[in-house]
Amino acid sequence: MNRFTDYIDISGEVLNALRSYDPIVALESTIISHGMPYPDNIATALELEQIIRDNGATPATIAIIDGRIKIGITSEELEILAQAKDVAKVSRRDIPSIIALGKSGATTVASTMIFAQLAGINIFATGGIGGVHRGAEVSFDISADLTELAQTNVAVVCAGVKSILDIGKTLEKLETLGVPVLGYLSEEFPSFYTRKSGFHVDYRFNTPKECAMMLKTKWDLNLDGGVVVANPIPAEYEANEDIINNAINQALSEAEKLQIKGKEVTPFMLAKVKELTGGESLEANIALVRNNAALAAQIAVEYCKLNEK
Repeated sequence: MNRFTDYIDISGEVLNALRSYDPIVALESTIISHGMPYPDNIATALELEQIIRDNGATPATIAIIDGRIKIGITSEELEILAQAKDVAKVSRRDIPSIIALGKSGATTVASTMIFAQLAGINIFATGGIGGVHRGAEVSFDISADLTELAQTNVAVVCAGVKSILDIGKTLEKLETLGVPVLGYLSEEFPSFYTRKSGFHVDYRFNTPKECAMMLKTKWDLNLDGGVVVANPIPAEYEANEDIINNAINQALSEAEKLQIKGKEVTPFMLAKVKELTGGESLEANIALVRNNAALAAQIAVEYCKLNEK
């Protein structure tokens, strides 16, 4: 007997949308607790939810609060995630321990996908997915996001992988795992803060409806696993490539000297790059996740329409 419902609290807004088969978009919570400083994190979280509503879907921000999986969080829970110092960063391996110990945790791409699928949500908006870290041939540091994409039926709308990672190796890994990588209005895979990376996507899609049709086809054929919808940052918010790359290289050097490893690498790198770019990277981060939220909602709306037929 499946008892996962014993661990989940679904907000009234999300529950109503599920019962009505209305479009829903999942949102992760590490962007709140580990991705942005206070109060930018709260402002961005609330703005993303409103963008999703404005585009015809219901937002479902996902987290673990006091050992309970939350599908849709309250303003009080948002404050906990934004300001508490003991909020864990939760990926697949961490889920049972954090819940069993009654702790609070912010969900990564991988754990957000898991909880979204449990709740019946299959469209998810984030900033960028994790991937293969630079130097992974020595460290073997590869994000659990990639293996989750291989097995969990959730489409992830993102601005590519975080540019602190090895983009080429990440795309090779996704190909090996059978994860489709779509470019939205682009043949080139974006590099998070910038629109280009020098690497191509598998297929270009030009409308939310086309993306939705691809998702329906994939899952109708029982081809389990997720899809990466790579949505480049709007051109007017694109960061300077040289400034970003120099900041990343300096941050990587500092992380190595400080022996920062594992899941602490990404929060350190994002904070350091923000510091070294004078905040330019944070502005770009906020702009790209707004863009992803809007597209995810539009795809969710079209996907629901297709499933009504």
